[in-house]
Amino acid sequence: MPLFRRPDGVLLRDVPPVRAIMPYLMRGRNESVVYHETYLDLTRTLPWLDAWNAARPAGPKATLFHLFLWGCAKALHERPGLNRFVSNGRIYQRRGVFLSFAAKKGFRDDTPLATIKLEFPKDEPFETCVARLAGGIREGRSDRLRPVDKETRFFTRFPGWLLRLAIGLARFLDRHNLLPYAMMRHDPFYASLFAANLGSVGIDNTFHHLYEYGTVSLFGVLGKVGPRVVVGADGRPEVRTQVQVRWAFDERINDGLYCAGSLRIAAEVVEDPERAVGPPGAASGGGEGKGSG
Repeated sequence: MPLFRRPDGVLLRDVPPVRAIMPYLMRGRNESVVYHETYLDLTRTLPWLDAWNAARPAGPKATLFHLFLWGCAKALHERPGLNRFVSNGRIYQRRGVFLSFAAKKGFRDDTPLATIKLEFPKDEPFETCVARLAGGIREGRSDRLRPVDKETRFFTRFPGWLLRLAIGLARFLDRHNLLPYAMMRHDPFYASLFAANLGSVGIDNTFHHLYEYGTVSLFGVLGKVGPRVVVGADGRPEVRTQVQVRWAFDERINDGLYCAGSLRIAAEVVEDPERAVGPPGAASGGGEGKGSG
């Protein structure tokens, strides 16, 4: 039993014995990772996004990645068993839904990445989510230093031996629930999900590892949008526009069946946004009565 409470999670005390022992048998996330690949059909999605943006010419443009993140947040709210993490051999229920992602500040090889972490409130309308994401990406790509940038610059000024000591101390404090919330609040490695939109830079067929540092138990990679041959309802092959999604999941937090069912919620949002969000021309942008993330 830990001596101190975590600021970012609640200790689960009623975990089945088999699951409770798993973090001691598989001590790291990459020792416990399960990879999963799926394809999402965009037949209804892309026309819906076009219509949604056409109805809001003055607002920020919604993208497939925005819809994907909104769907993931919805899944995490509706299926809280996916919003867990392991720390020091114990399983915690996370407080809140936080998603992290990276955005290139430009398209040159030497352009740095900006990592962005945002909280996704329950039942947030899609239109509000799009505006916040657009603002977060704009801020991340700007030259203004954010708290996480300032912290990173401060620590990377240390000589290597001192930096290793500082990170080792942070890991020790985290394991014993003593790491201050101020150090977790903006850290993208303390999140429910880390997502990467690699398709936006022309990269496909990529699995991503989990991070041992922090508490991210789920990583999702959105690939390139393109044609794919599938079997139609009549049993004949047909070409559909689809996108590849590859997941990495820490199986210690829950079983594969629960995880697959949870991720299906995100897939349903992407594949049928009118059902999940509402008609694209609705003034509110949908979400109020639909249960969003």
